[in-house]
Amino acid sequence: MALFGSPGKLSGLLLRTGQCFSAAASIGFMVSAHGFFNSTAFCYLIASMGIQVLWSFGLACLDFHALRSKTNLHNPVLVSLFVVGDWVTAILSLAAACSSAGVTVLYSRDLGYCKSPQIPCSHFKASILFAFISWFLLAISSHVTFWLLAAV
Repeated sequence: MALFGSPGKLSGLLLRTGQCFSAAASIGFMVSAHGFFNSTAFCYLIASMGIQVLWSFGLACLDFHALRSKTNLHNPVLVSLFVVGDWVTAILSLAAACSSAGVTVLYSRDLGYCKSPQIPCSHFKASILFAFISWFLLAISSHVTFWLLAAV
């Protein structure tokens, strides 16, 4: 069964690459923000996006190898591993992005910290945007692998 974004297909490789690069961009923006370590939610975002980078990069390499060697990755054991890994990292990523967004809203609207030039809220917002993009791409992969598991 050839679903869009399924493992071992070009669309799957593109989804994994997009997840990896957007998670890496999220980490880059957050680490470049002065004082990010003062918030536990921002540190959790970095940890979650780090796991996302490793997971997506590993599966992108596996997709690339499958495309080069014309290997079918649609066996039940592999697809089960993809489903569990995708859903766990998706939950972690969504929780981290939402908690970081909540802290950023608190900083900008309620406490007025973003008016100060010492708090780089634009970096926080860019990091959260890339975290949500990474989660959205991961959500697509999660649903595809779940439907693929039902079909295998």
